[in-house]
Amino acid sequence: MTTTFSGGCLCGSVRYTCSAEPIMAGHCHCEDCRRTSGTGHSSHLAVSADEIAITGETKAYVRPSASGNLVTRAFCPECGAPVFSKNPAMPGLLFLRASSLDDLEVFKPQMHVWAMRAPSWDAPSSELPVFDKMPPGM
Repeated sequence: MTTTFSGGCLCGSVRYTCSAEPIMAGHCHCEDCRRTSGTGHSSHLAVSADEIAITGETKAYVRPSASGNLVTRAFCPECGAPVFSKNPAMPGLLFLRASSLDDLEVFKPQMHVWAMRAPSWDAPSSELPVFDKMPPGM
């Protein structure tokens, strides 16, 4: 049986449905994720782009990451809520914001990345693997 989950932006103009389990999930403490989340980190689920259907218009902001990859961050142009991002270093994947999920329990974090950039008041949990930058192979 295929697992399906859904989510969207704050105002409901952007919606998505994913028909597969997340490939990975984690917390990112890089500067860009902190700034776009409004707090100390951002939480993402990686899903196959082929398994997700998105409705509604998004606007995108493209910026080089610390690795030099041009990361595209998509958000709702109406309410400004971040919905997903794409990284050319990981083609075929979309990174959904965990905060956009209808059922927040779908998110099962597996790691912390860019932990060296975490503020002291949002220190990574030692219950999960912690990587100073991105883990090898990502």
